[in-house]
Amino acid sequence: MVVVLLGPPGGGKGTQAEFITRKYGLPPVSTGELLRAEVKQATPLGQRIQGVMAKGELVSDDIVNALIEQRISQPDAARGFILDGYPRTVAQARFLDTLLPRKGFPKPSVIVLKVPAEEIVARLAGRGRADDKPEVVRERIAVYERQTAPLIEYYAGAGRHDIDGLGAPEEVFARIDRVLAPKAGR
Repeated sequence: MVVVLLGPPGGGKGTQAEFITRKYGLPPVSTGELLRAEVKQATPLGQRIQGVMAKGELVSDDIVNALIEQRISQPDAARGFILDGYPRTVAQARFLDTLLPRKGFPKPSVIVLKVPAEEIVARLAGRGRADDKPEVVRERIAVYERQTAPLIEYYAGAGRHDIDGLGAPEEVFARIDRVLAPKAGR
């Protein structure tokens, strides 16, 4: 089973990925972690990534796609995985659509966590980080919505499940689990 988790910053993706991992044994695959690991290892690719990130630019699709392909080829991902932060663009989603069958995986279950902007502002304000000020959070949400709207539209009717992200994390997971359990044969 392959799960794509989409949702705004502060929408609970990381928390829900942990719940899915615990119940289904699927490893989370985070593009952010893959990029940071490559930089930390100081590989030639890692040095290229660091240069791009230092300029505040987005790492190209070809690099991100290659890291995803490499990661999902690892033995722990043989039964499936959770994608967090990928795909971010329609081009990446199209690549994923060709990659999964090539690697013997089914079409992904796309989970879109729906959380109102004011709830996200309230959640993140409690963390006390500089980039969690309400005006900064609202801008991050606006950027997310602009960038992700085409991707969410791309997945309309193709395994996409909009999930209400309000409530206790366990309640949100129960909604997600109702979608995933039949796909996992549970």
